[in-house]
Amino acid sequence: MLLFGLILAFLLDFAMPLFSLPSDASETLKMEERHLQFAGLDRTYVLYLPPTYDGKKNLPLLFLLHGGGGIGKRMVGFTGFDQIASKEGLIIVCPNGYERHWNCGRENTGYKAHEKKIDDVGFISFLLSSLTKELKVDSSRVYVSGISNGAMMSYRLGLEIPDKIAAIAPVVGALPEPFSKLSWTGRPLPAIIINGTKDPLVPFNGGDVHFYRRKLGRVISVPQTVEFWAKHNKCNASPTVTELHFDHSKSGLNVSKTEYKSCCNDADIEFYAVEGGGHTWPRDSRMAQYLPAAVIGKACRDIDASVLIWDFFKKHSLSANLSQSSSKQEN
Repeated sequence: MLLFGLILAFLLDFAMPLFSLPSDASETLKMEERHLQFAGLDRTYVLYLPPTYDGKKNLPLLFLLHGGGGIGKRMVGFTGFDQIASKEGLIIVCPNGYERHWNCGRENTGYKAHEKKIDDVGFISFLLSSLTKELKVDSSRVYVSGISNGAMMSYRLGLEIPDKIAAIAPVVGALPEPFSKLSWTGRPLPAIIINGTKDPLVPFNGGDVHFYRRKLGRVISVPQTVEFWAKHNKCNASPTVTELHFDHSKSGLNVSKTEYKSCCNDADIEFYAVEGGGHTWPRDSRMAQYLPAAVIGKACRDIDASVLIWDFFKKHSLSANLSQSSSKQEN
């Protein structure tokens, strides 16, 4: 048992969730690893430009955030967003957290990003400002997605800098408990949320994020997170729930889709619950099960999280949401 615990601890610090994955980059995107000085620290990120980028037309931009222990350059191949970016003309930015972690707002994690209160919101905001000055970026179509610790950072960015982001897509994350106790008055923000109900790391029902016996800060439950966001977006009507059935299931997991449509500024919410799913990024790829099911739970291969996310993002922009808001006020 002790040996098993040591192995799990190693996976937590050096392989969870994206350290040992293949596919550093994409054959279809131009990749450049970069440095940026911010708040006295040397921060790093990976920039991906699609083949259609010519410096003339403004393109949408996606921040893709790694999980705890991960690195930015693994995210594009891991999620399959390289294929989407190449086809759709999407700029992708994969920043690196401080010592491979994001200060997402959890407490008592033992990680320096949290202990030192690293200003990751300021870093990403500054990075966005720098990129919009250098590249042809459509500032009304800036999006954020991430897995695990990166998903929680997506929530934090959505709450703290909503006027710079058109929509967020947290995958297998939940809202850090300290943030649920604060009052937020920022712009309602569209969100597509994806979680497995049997996640062994980020508990679906809330409590301590953990790996083996190590506690990594508390989060509220996933249903409470969705309800929090629905309240934040002033969604008035009850949500609709659809059960997704697959005639030839690849993973044997069912998926339910919950939609909130009547929200302020058309900031709708889609929530996908993978019944029996684990701490994974759903897609039909061998990389979906990046670690054994005994460690991270079972991967869903019947939906493609990246396709769902991009289809959702394409429906939302800052200008469209603000326009809808003004129209409703005039009426």
